[in-house]
Amino acid sequence: MEKKLYLSNSNKVIGGVCGGIGEYLGVDPTVVRLIFVIISFFFAIIGGALLYLIAMFIIPSE
Repeated sequence: MEKKLYLSNSNKVIGGVCGGIGEYLGVDPTVVRLIFVIISFFFAIIGGALLYLIAMFIIPSE
């Protein structure tokens, strides 16, 4: 079975991006959210928010 990346409808906080990545990788979405926040601080918060918004529009819904 081929795995595909989708926005999560069940693990959604804002747009479902981190929840979808967590489901795709088979890890807890909270861990993905924490990693995303840490990475966002290294690349400036605005850059992380922009990356999240782009991912929300690129990744298809379930």
